[in-house]
Formats: sequence, structure tokens, C-alpha cells
Amino acid sequence: MTRQAVRHSRERGSGLIVIIMIVAFMLAVGMLLLTVTGTSPKASDNMRLQGMAFDAAEAGFNAAWVILNDNFLNKVTSSFNGQYRTNFGGAPGLDDPASPSYFRGLTDEQLVADVATDNTVANPALFSSEPLATDARCQFTVFLVNDEAPGTITADDRDCILICIGRGPRNTYKRLEIVIEVGS
Repeated sequence: MTRQAVRHSRERGSGLIVIIMIVAFMLAVGMLLLTVTGTSPKASDNMRLQGMAFDAAEAGFNAAWVILNDNFLNKVTSSFNGQYRTNFGGAPGLDDPASPSYFRGLTDEQLVADVATDNTVANPALFSSEPLATDARCQFTVFLVNDEAPGTITADDRDCILICIGRGPRNTYKRLEIVIEVGS
């Protein structure tokens, strides 16, 4: 066998290996594109649902603002005393950072369910799962929480935290926490 024949026999199949590598690369790129295009609609749908829940929470704020503003302007009330929600699951501590029932340690779903279960004069909420007029699939729940820790020496009922929880389709939640204060 000549040298040229030996070298030619070693090179046989190298073209096939190159083609297999190119096809494997193109297959990987194709799979990546399929994955990206498959998750993009899911991500945009999730963002749309979160936007709807945020809009519901904002509508809850607007509705609560109208009620609270009217009550203070018409001198129905002069402070937030007696309007706070203080219990969760029948136990006190919703407004106590040291409590396991502290509102910031609870999920929006837990808070909405508790308001639906216990919306009494002793544990009030401004709105409980109120549907939006523009989209009945969305609801808002609104209540007040005292912003001073229980037992604080300088209790101040002229300010509080307004909690607005919006619920969109497929149990998507968004929460707004707004500190409000009554001017003198």
C-alpha cells in the first residue's frame, strides 16, 4: 500500500463526523428555540395575571380611600380607633411583629380567607372579596392594621397601615401596604 492510500484510508469518515456534529449543534439550537418560545407565552400570561391582581388591589385602595375620606370629612370618625383588624384565625397578633400571626408573615391567600371567615365588628375589614365592576374575575379585600406594636406607650390612632389585597384569575394575588395618616 502506498503512503497516499494509507493517508486516504485514515481520512475516510471524517466528513461524516463533521456532518454529525453540525446536525447535533443545529438540533441543540432548535431545542433551545422551542423551549424559549414555549415558556414565553407562559411568562407573559403570568405577568398579565399579576397585572390584573395589582389592578384589583389598586381598585381596593381607591374604594377604601373614598370611604375613609368621606368618614373623616363628614366627621363620622376622627381616628382609626376601633377600625383595626387585630386577630388572625381567632387569635390576637395580626398587628404584633413578634407574633406568628403577624400579617407580614402570612400569605395573601391566608389573609383573604381569614377576612372572609371573620369579618365582625371586633375584627373589621373595609371590603371582603369585593368583585371589580369591570371584571368579576378579580376581587379585592381591604382592611386596616395598627402600625404601632401592641403595648406601645405612645399609641397613635391617627395613622395606620391600609392593606389592599387584589386577587386575579387563577388565584394570583398582589398586596399593597400603604401608611395613611389623618391630618390635624
